[in-house]
Amino acid sequence: MAALLPLHSPVLVPVLDPVLDPAMVPAMVPAMVPAMVPALAPAHGVGSRGDLPLPFTALVVAAVAALLISFVAISTLWREPRLRASDGILLPPAFAAALDSRWLRVVARLIAALLTLWTLVALAFGPDSARNPVPHVVYVWLWVGLAFASMLLGPVWRVLNPIRSLHAGLLRLARVSPDLAALPYRWGLWPAAVGLGTFTWVELVAEDTTSLGFLRVLVAAFLALSLLGAAVFGRAWFEKADPFEAWSRLLGLLSPLGRRDDGRWVLRTPLHGVNGRRGQRGLVPTVAVMLGGTAYDGFSANLSWATFVQTSSLPSSLLKTATLLAFFALVAVTIWLASAVSVRLAGEPLRRSFAFVSDIAPSLIPIAGGYIVAHYWSLWVYQGQYAWVLLTDPLGTGADLLGTGGLTPNDALIQPTLVATIQAVSIVVGHLLGVFAAHERAITVLERRAAVIGQVPLMVVMIIYTLGGLTILFAP
Repeated sequence: MAALLPLHSPVLVPVLDPVLDPAMVPAMVPAMVPAMVPALAPAHGVGSRGDLPLPFTALVVAAVAALLISFVAISTLWREPRLRASDGILLPPAFAAALDSRWLRVVARLIAALLTLWTLVALAFGPDSARNPVPHVVYVWLWVGLAFASMLLGPVWRVLNPIRSLHAGLLRLARVSPDLAALPYRWGLWPAAVGLGTFTWVELVAEDTTSLGFLRVLVAAFLALSLLGAAVFGRAWFEKADPFEAWSRLLGLLSPLGRRDDGRWVLRTPLHGVNGRRGQRGLVPTVAVMLGGTAYDGFSANLSWATFVQTSSLPSSLLKTATLLAFFALVAVTIWLASAVSVRLAGEPLRRSFAFVSDIAPSLIPIAGGYIVAHYWSLWVYQGQYAWVLLTDPLGTGADLLGTGGLTPNDALIQPTLVATIQAVSIVVGHLLGVFAAHERAITVLERRAAVIGQVPLMVVMIIYTLGGLTILFAP
């Protein structure tokens, strides 16, 4: 069925996503067809050019014009750094106290631990079929749901991470200091970048990723590596090397919730969170993986690309892997080239570009966040609901242990025009926030007189990203 439908069709069968492998269709159809009658959910979106409220050309022109006008406006009116760590609207004391409550963290960790154990039961003893909830928990809840939760609430995985909790519990049982580390940690975010890249490859390129055998190896390997890293480097491993904590922490910079410099909870703009992030070793490759992986996901859904892969004489896995790596490299190289030109225009030596690109890299995070919303909105709000149905019967016995077996996913939030609008708006808003963030950082770290002209290469790169993102989403 998947081969008969275009990848951006409003009635695209969800088997195109790694969560729903084509081999699973026969087993899924009887159970899922009733719920899918209102609208067959897509892998990452139901929008297309035909669903846009504006013609595609008009959308592109408007998006580029918005970026250029914004750049000119902020270059003229925003001449001094304006984002301060003391900014923000204070939250009501009761709400702030609740956020700081130890019990809130205990309850959140307990729920995360119970859900993890429930999922592990399904992983170890559940059926190797479409009725197993593990693929949905891993590829929809953990990957996509964590991104949305972090953009809304902040770096939540630091609190919820069950492996971090397990490590802390083992140290407590052994009566060992939680700061115990055999070696100092010095690699920055590089291990997180490699981990995110590997998981992206698993989700988008690897075959049979929904089989229980593959998932058991994946989960066991990640658990073993995490505990080994924590045993050697202590809690620093989770803070800097854990890919999901890095994913949550960087996207959490976009959250409206944050702390100002005196530690009090405030409501703030996404720009404040991004501006508070300083350059760090491995930050550029991590952001490149975040942005490049999401862009490749949209690109790989193009029917022409799928046809090329299927008809090529080269192995499909080789083509997909090489293209995914090319997307990672493209983001990293373009942002570095733009930074190199920027520092030269600012009259500084070329070697300064390596520090500047790390300083400017956080401005790509709003763009990555916009891409994530655009590509994964429909996957999260529709297919994410299926996990509740499947989790009610982790062993595949026909039981309804959680009382959610009769849940019918609601398709109100994946109507084609709505999704197309969300996709277009999230891409454009993400790039606008990126322009503002880059401007603030540039006038902070560059010579004031050269800061504006030095941003021109970055502006060009962001326009290219905008055109690429819109074309990938809405190409026929």
